[in-house]
Amino acid sequence: MRSETYRGSRILLIEDEESLAIGLEYNLTEEGYITIRAADGKQALAEFARQSFDLVILDIMLPFIDGFEIARRMRQIAPQLPILMLTARKTPKDRIEGLQTGADDYLTKPFHIEELLLRIKGMLRRKAWYGESPEVTRIYTFGDNEVNFDSLVCQCGKKTIRITPHEAMVLRYLIAHRDKVVMRKELLEKVWQMSGEMETRTIDNFIMRLRKYFEPDPAHPVFIVSVRGAGYLFKSG
Repeated sequence: MRSETYRGSRILLIEDEESLAIGLEYNLTEEGYITIRAADGKQALAEFARQSFDLVILDIMLPFIDGFEIARRMRQIAPQLPILMLTARKTPKDRIEGLQTGADDYLTKPFHIEELLLRIKGMLRRKAWYGESPEVTRIYTFGDNEVNFDSLVCQCGKKTIRITPHEAMVLRYLIAHRDKVVMRKELLEKVWQMSGEMETRTIDNFIMRLRKYFEPDPAHPVFIVSVRGAGYLFKSG
C-alpha cells in the first residue's frame, strides 16, 4: 500500500514506547516517508525547531512535556501542520482536549497499521489541496469578518479568534464554491476523504461552529445557509 504521491514527505514521530516507535518508523519508511523519531517532549520540540515537517504523529503521555502542550506550541508556529494524536487515552474528554489543542485527527491504541497509514495519506492529501487551492485568496473578507487562511487567525467583528485547520478547510471549500449548493457528501469526500455514504454529524457540527464564529445571529445565518435535503450554501453577498 505504497503512497507514491506523498513519498518523501517528512514525518515527525513522537513516541516514547521504543518497541512501538521502531515498528511505526519501519512501516512509515516502507511507505516512502522520511521519518524522524523523538522519544520525549523536549526532543520533539527541538527537532521541530531544527527542521520542517509535513506531518506530526504525537503521543500524549510523554516525558517532560505532554502531547497536549506540544500541540499547542506547534500550532502557534505552524497553524496548518497536520497533527495526528496516537494515544492510549480513550475518554471523550481526552479526545476533545486533543482536538481543541490543535490535533487534526485522534487515533487510539491499539490500532491497525493500515488504518493509520490511510489516515496519514488523507491528511497529506488535504494539506496539499489546502495549500494549492487557487480559488480563495489568502485573506478573505465577508460581512464584518476577515479570515487569514495562512495563519488561521480571524477577525470576527471586534473579536479575534484562531480556527482549526479542519474548520479552515470546510470554510475554504464553501467559499471556493460560493453561491453554489455543496452537498454533505461532497464535503466528506473532498475535505475528510471519507465515503459520502457514511452517516455522520461531523459536517453539521463544523457548520454550527463556523456559524457561531462568523454569523451575526447563528440561529438565523446569512452567510452559511442550509439548503434542506441538499447541503450548504455560502452566500457571497
